[in-house]
Amino acid sequence: MKYVKVKVNFSDRVFKAVSDICKTFNIRHPEELSLLRKPRDPSKKKKKKLDDQYEDEALELEGPLITPGSGNIYSSPGLYSKTMTPTYDSHDGSPLSPTSAWFGDSALSEGNPGILAVSQPVTSPESLAKMYKPQALLDKAKINQGWLDSSRSLMEQEVKENEALLLRFKYYSFFDLNPKYDAIRINQLYEQSKWAILLEEIECTEEEMMMFAALQYHINKLSIMSSENHLNNSDKEVDEVDAALSDLEITLEGGKTSTILGDITSIPELADYIKVFKPKKLTLKGYKPYWCTFKDTSISCYKSKEESNGTPAHQMNLRGCEVTPDVNISGQKFNIKLLIPVAEGMNEIWLRCDNERQYANWMAACRLASKGKTMADSSYSLEVQNILSFLKMQHLNPDPQLIPEQITTDINPECLVSPRYLKKYKNKQITARILEAHQNVAQMSLIEAKMRFIQAWQSLPEFGITHFIARFQGGKKEELIGIAYNRLIRMDASTGDAVKTWRFSNMKQWNVNWEIKMVTVEFADDVRVSFICTEVDCKVVHEFIGGYIFLSTRAKDQNESLDEEMFYKLTSGWDCYRCLPLF
Repeated sequence: MKYVKVKVNFSDRVFKAVSDICKTFNIRHPEELSLLRKPRDPSKKKKKKLDDQYEDEALELEGPLITPGSGNIYSSPGLYSKTMTPTYDSHDGSPLSPTSAWFGDSALSEGNPGILAVSQPVTSPESLAKMYKPQALLDKAKINQGWLDSSRSLMEQEVKENEALLLRFKYYSFFDLNPKYDAIRINQLYEQSKWAILLEEIECTEEEMMMFAALQYHINKLSIMSSENHLNNSDKEVDEVDAALSDLEITLEGGKTSTILGDITSIPELADYIKVFKPKKLTLKGYKPYWCTFKDTSISCYKSKEESNGTPAHQMNLRGCEVTPDVNISGQKFNIKLLIPVAEGMNEIWLRCDNERQYANWMAACRLASKGKTMADSSYSLEVQNILSFLKMQHLNPDPQLIPEQITTDINPECLVSPRYLKKYKNKQITARILEAHQNVAQMSLIEAKMRFIQAWQSLPEFGITHFIARFQGGKKEELIGIAYNRLIRMDASTGDAVKTWRFSNMKQWNVNWEIKMVTVEFADDVRVSFICTEVDCKVVHEFIGGYIFLSTRAKDQNESLDEEMFYKLTSGWDCYRCLPLF
């Protein structure tokens, strides 16, 4: 974790302060980030103030308060322009943030934030051990108490001079993520996802953990490689990376695509034998094979292929459902868990696929259907390829290469793997598995490895859900409310299972009763959801909802300047809001 000292106007609202900080670091789309107070571990005694711990090592920067155009720092046109010339590292060919170019000989060049595009490896197991690790879902929810109010100033929220705050992606909706221009932004995302996995803030399987560890090891290696090995090939590498980036530009979850399908006269369909399991239906004791057809956003199940022209035995519409993977590569298990909303709650259905290709096709279709999209959507084929790529990185190499002894000594599993798996295996066993998994990613460039890491993080079932402890109107016990970029989720506090899901696309309005601190959200069909947050100010939850609505209005063809007034209207919380057209 790297600490950077910046000067920020304490009278500015947090939203404006974050925008200024992001300008200094040349991080596009600052609306996705905010400031978070560092979570404290209640089980540990108070230690020396954090300020003293980082003071000697902090990178000092000045400049966020300088008015654009008032000096040399911001005189170059279009800090956020899509037409800016991408710059590359001459050592390894990876893109550099244009920051290093426009800082020039200014006061900022002494503490060049371009180094923020370089990933920082975990230096020791001790440093990892000092970090706060949530032990349960309720602990994860308590982390979100620390988000600052975006519509109030730092001074109003009693932020002290030299206080350490965490600059984090608050909203999991990453718009127009482009490796050519977003070196620092991508590295920030990589670091945030890396720490989330190491600190067990998000769950992953054993195979996924080894894949993440292999990618970390690979990224660490490329980040510290000596320039001597590249001086003679730097021009060639820049050309290769530039060509590769044109194929690697990926709009991550939450972005919108302008691609129009050439043929929209027919919607693709899937039809195959799939094993289906209904846990709550006592007549089905296990998986039962059905001939299943996937049309539009619905799956129809028939007892055989020959009966597919008749009435289906089961039919389910996946619009608004929760889709969760349950995969074990070594065990050849490819399951899809569906939680389908019904009037009384959620129906649980499991689909079991026979192989990776079938799983990728059906999982991609399920994910799109849950958002109300069909396989005719241009993102379907990309989703299938991303799933296959994610599975491929977890494969065990059938012909593992002999690993030299000195390479195994370079790996410290305690800095690459979460504590849960460190307790399960010996370091030597973990090292061997990391090196075996590394063979699947060894040919990736630095920027591609980071992008693959971020994509894999996004593929985890718990990705993108921010938890809060809440008590629903009429309920007697504490539950969890989960907020994602496109939905609200009522969750069981002990298991994390979804009890009910409501899509933002069906939301009519939401408001807050400030006297009793109750958030009320109204959806179509006269559905009304009311809850009180027990561990956090309801303003934080209100801001998350309004923030995601604000992010959903972004489009690639619009001006890149932020509409601050619209953001405050949607998030400040003093009026009742009717929703804009969504998603």
